[in-house]
Amino acid sequence: MLERLEVFILGWGANEPVAHVAARLIAFAAVLILSLVVFFIASRIVLRIVERMALKTEAHWDDKIVHSRALFWAANLAPAIVIYLLVPTALRGWDGAVQIILGTAQIYMIVVTLFALDALLNAALEIYNDFPVSREVPLKGFVQVAKLILYILAFIVVISTLLSTSPAYLLSGMGVLASVLILVFKDAILGFVAGIQLSANRMLAKGDWIEMPKYGADGDVLEIALTTVKVQNWDKTITTIPTYALITDSFQNWRGMSESGGRRIKRSIYVDLSTIKRCTPEMLERFKRIKYIADYVEEKNQELSRWNQERGIHMSDVANARHLTNVGTFRAYIQSYLENHPQVNQDMTLLVRHLETTSQGLPIQIYCFCRDKVWANYERIQADIFDHILAIAPEFDLRIFQNPTGGDFRTLSDSRMRGTE
Repeated sequence: MLERLEVFILGWGANEPVAHVAARLIAFAAVLILSLVVFFIASRIVLRIVERMALKTEAHWDDKIVHSRALFWAANLAPAIVIYLLVPTALRGWDGAVQIILGTAQIYMIVVTLFALDALLNAALEIYNDFPVSREVPLKGFVQVAKLILYILAFIVVISTLLSTSPAYLLSGMGVLASVLILVFKDAILGFVAGIQLSANRMLAKGDWIEMPKYGADGDVLEIALTTVKVQNWDKTITTIPTYALITDSFQNWRGMSESGGRRIKRSIYVDLSTIKRCTPEMLERFKRIKYIADYVEEKNQELSRWNQERGIHMSDVANARHLTNVGTFRAYIQSYLENHPQVNQDMTLLVRHLETTSQGLPIQIYCFCRDKVWANYERIQADIFDHILAIAPEFDLRIFQNPTGGDFRTLSDSRMRGTE
């Protein structure tokens, strides 16, 4: 075909050298025009048809591939392929120009293919993240490693193309640079190894609430990448933690709480020891009018009376007779109150117990689990429970301990002054 074009030009009166050059330039121009036509067809017609077909389907994975622009980069390969295939024919005999153009086309195809694969990996990661398993086994770190390998291989192939050598020679020389690469990519290598351990052992997942005081992290995991883990703290700040630090250092993961049936409430109130006493008949009558412990007081009173009668002990015998105490009745009230609270999970541990007496009084610890695990709701429910417990304590003739304040001393001073008057 090139010879026919030369003959055609010679027929117009041109000499042979001019016809030789003109035929090749015209053929090369035709190749360029054809490559532009192919690019137009691939990017404006074929690509749009594929995009419309993908958007019309009910599946979402094809939409993510379209939005990733992987198909766009694939369409950009079309003109380079045309040039790579036809330029040797169009410029036959011009070996130097052919080599330059083919080398440029190869580099262009390598770079465009790299961008297409990069976009395809991003789309694959987005598709994977739509599955529930992605929360437990994040793959972003592995995708970043794959991208890193792709970029290194692309760089090696581009350099070998520029130097007109085989990539095998460059790969054989990589052993010499291994120590340098280890230093350069130290964080990436450590992060990759840590990512494998985190994923294999399911130690961390996106959305987990973790605490790591060493790095000031206390919040939800936003992203698990190759070298860093992003945590959004409760004050909306972002903390980045080296991925390998999650293996070498300790951190607290609240996922177990989130997946369980409740969030733990563990708090104590301190009862003033001077207010603890035996219940009098008047107190017992008053306690019987409290809904949550009416049956308890009645049954307990009968049990103690029966116990004392069997042993011939009169109720007035302070040393030997058994009596109800206001703090024991108060503890029974808290137990019953929690057992009837709609936001306390009755299927999990629930107890009200005494701890060792301290200089601040007798600690009564409430240990239970709130059904609502959302932080704001949990704090509100916990506050409501203790608001009620603190407010009801005086009904049992108990006083909650607190260190004396200036107001207490002022009240004491005023009372003494009034007494002296």
